[in-house]
Amino acid sequence: MSETAQVQGPTGVPPDPLRAGTAFVRLCEVIARLRSPEGCPWDRAQTMATIKPYTLEETYELLEAIDADDDAAIQEELGDVLLQVVLDAQIAADEGRFDVVAVVEQITRKMIDRHPHVFGDASAETADDVRTHWERAKQKEKRRDSLLDGIPADLPSLARAARLTKKAARAGYDFPHRAMLFDKLREEVDELRAELAPDGMLPEMAASVEGPVVPDERVKEADRQSRIEGELGDVLFVVANIARRWGVNPEEALRRANRKFSRRFQAIEAGLAEEGRTLEEATLAEMETHYQRAKRKETAENQAGSRSANQTPDHSSE
Repeated sequence: MSETAQVQGPTGVPPDPLRAGTAFVRLCEVIARLRSPEGCPWDRAQTMATIKPYTLEETYELLEAIDADDDAAIQEELGDVLLQVVLDAQIAADEGRFDVVAVVEQITRKMIDRHPHVFGDASAETADDVRTHWERAKQKEKRRDSLLDGIPADLPSLARAARLTKKAARAGYDFPHRAMLFDKLREEVDELRAELAPDGMLPEMAASVEGPVVPDERVKEADRQSRIEGELGDVLFVVANIARRWGVNPEEALRRANRKFSRRFQAIEAGLAEEGRTLEEATLAEMETHYQRAKRKETAENQAGSRSANQTPDHSSE
């Protein structure tokens, strides 16, 4: 067992204060040294603005590690995210704005204030009750003009769409029945089709790899391109709303679809390599054959895994 490994025990137990305090202070000392005149030229040159891309990158690497359920990778990526927090706080301290202690104290107060059912006299029997307390405390803290204020503008757009509609729904602005969203989706798709083919000649075609390849004709008019972008955005917005009403995170759903496509496309490459050929040497139909083979293999493996998970061992003879 590694030095950092933990034996599973009771939940909700904080770390040893001496060990945690020593480790955190040591990290802060390392970052401060890197930012000092005797430190690292790269770290000294950083600002909050310049390290923003790294913060985003490390967050996505953490998500990838969580998706892989890889404890070693999760631990490493959590450390990288923590590095971003401490580095940002050190930059702020160097600029005379605030320090990491203020950051820790503020988030601690926030968590206490937003959980009055744990740290106060309020009660919360359900997750909805907890959300009510959270939103009430947040509105009081932020004194926002709009219910939609506070949703980060830099969130991935599908995730932000789901957050926007969720906020509006809390105020009662939502379709009475979620199935109505599919009629709305058809409406938005029809409007998109009308912009894609103003002459109404966009053909109805089944998805297939058969037939000649027809080059895409680019839209030359800037105003029409803008309208198409707007209509496509409306379609994606409705899709994000559908995801919300069915309890699905649209960003996670798209990330999952991306991973699935990547696996299957790489299976095309591997299959062709086994035949001694490259993508350039294969036809679309041949590539599709490998793709569908990979899809069938994944489906069979998933079904086998589900059957195995659902089987209850019979210990009656033991």
